[in-house]
Amino acid sequence: MGLLQLCAELFHTSDLYKVLCVAKEASDAELRRGYYKLSLQVHPDRAPDDQQAIIKFQVLGKVYAVLSDKDQRAVYDEQGVVDEEDSLNQDRNWEEHWRRLFPKITLQDIIDFEKQYKDSEEEKQDLKRLYLQHEGDMDRIMESALCSSHDDEPRVRDVLKQAIDAKDVPAYKVFTHESAKKKARRRRKAENEQQEAEELQREMGLNTEDSLVAMIQQRQKSKEKDFNSLISDLEAKYCKKSSKGKRSKKN
Repeated sequence: MGLLQLCAELFHTSDLYKVLCVAKEASDAELRRGYYKLSLQVHPDRAPDDQQAIIKFQVLGKVYAVLSDKDQRAVYDEQGVVDEEDSLNQDRNWEEHWRRLFPKITLQDIIDFEKQYKDSEEEKQDLKRLYLQHEGDMDRIMESALCSSHDDEPRVRDVLKQAIDAKDVPAYKVFTHESAKKKARRRRKAENEQQEAEELQREMGLNTEDSLVAMIQQRQKSKEKDFNSLISDLEAKYCKKSSKGKRSKKN
């Protein structure tokens, strides 16, 4: 399956810019920021047993590889195709690629970012974007919301209700009249996933310090760190690579 087909299946869009949640005119820094934010959600350290999360992480890396390459991006913008031979290189270690791009990112950085991100204006804008993208479907909104667990749902819902009241977004019926059955099903799914994660943690002998997931869930206190400064520090790490190969047409 080609990159665009994988994006459509995993992210419900074959538009590479929409996958990274950036505009078509996004700068290199904005592309990297979008890639970083989304990859945090599915990084293998957070969900070592979640195969879909691992695949999403790899696909995000491939999307970023295309859009961060000047030549590949130009071809995609003009023709709607991607260089499959390069972007879908199965031999590339996407974990190492991610670490090369973000060598200074640590577990503490992720925790600090979550603290700064939650309840920020940036989070509110992201939630409104997800609300519009998924037309009010809370299942998909909660699956996509950065740094959010089921415990955050009341807070997320309040943010969206305020946006509806302010007429920033339309009042989708699927959101305003969501059934109790659907809410209960989402709660059970979250509880099952949490139980599975805890069981895996016990089986692997991980403690709070070893497990990124546990660290985030415990909401440990940490020193505030400016996320934008962190991204600025990564500017010098940007590099590009271009090559020719077989192409896949945009859906």
